[in-house]
Amino acid sequence: MVIDRPGLAEFLRSRRESLQPEDVGLPRGRRRRTTGLRREEVAALCHMSTDYYARLERERGPRPSGQMIASIAQGLHLSLDERDHLFRLAGRTPPPRGPDSDHISPGLLRILDRLQDTPAEIVTELGETLRQTPLGIALTGDLTGHSGPARSLGYRWFTDPSTRQRYAAEDHAFLTRMFVSGLREVVTLRGPDSRAAHYAQLLLARSEEFRRVWDEHEVGVRPWEVKHFVHPEVGALELTCQTLVDPGQSHLLLVHTAVPGSESHEKLRLLSVMGAQSLH
Repeated sequence: MVIDRPGLAEFLRSRRESLQPEDVGLPRGRRRRTTGLRREEVAALCHMSTDYYARLERERGPRPSGQMIASIAQGLHLSLDERDHLFRLAGRTPPPRGPDSDHISPGLLRILDRLQDTPAEIVTELGETLRQTPLGIALTGDLTGHSGPARSLGYRWFTDPSTRQRYAAEDHAFLTRMFVSGLREVVTLRGPDSRAAHYAQLLLARSEEFRRVWDEHEVGVRPWEVKHFVHPEVGALELTCQTLVDPGQSHLLLVHTAVPGSESHEKLRLLSVMGAQSLH
């Protein structure tokens, strides 16, 4: 496929100009004259330099990689059809849709962008974190930097002991059952050639604990509504988790809140001030 530089530049400009700062969780400011978003704002949303993005709008620069195009599609809050169109304009084959897709729907992103004062994250059906709010990062750490099978919380639960430190010890046995049960259900749903089946095979080879629980064939173990976190600085937190499901992409938006006036509520307020930084 050949890149359509004029078409790519025009499409990027039109989508950038159609977005307002509040559409992507940015402050508008008092002296704003730009129609839509500024190039530097889009570049920041797409995790790239302003110069790189600007060259694309000016029909210059190297042919963007598939990873760059995916990042731009997410930063501009494109729909799946718009994402696929962007890939073709860039001379790339669009990624597959469905449960293996990491592209978050614009609607789910708009909701997340309005939850900046709340711990929230968007995850796949395998527990792979795609996006977090700042307070979500402060609560559990940045979970988006993992790669390969380690992107899955359930996989890390059995392969990285430090993962369990953020959860109350008395909940560990239940969470073990929940992760195994959930993975078994996804393997059955997606089939033997799925990413879920690959993760299961890796865990069967690496973890005796996983093998023992897997052999019990337990299904239907659902997450508790109330979760008990352990933060390295503020200590124990009891948070209620609400889940919004995007069935088209098999993504889940997890929102954690505390009872107003409770000790956990005060700890969340403290976390919102300190952010992901240590109190020390």
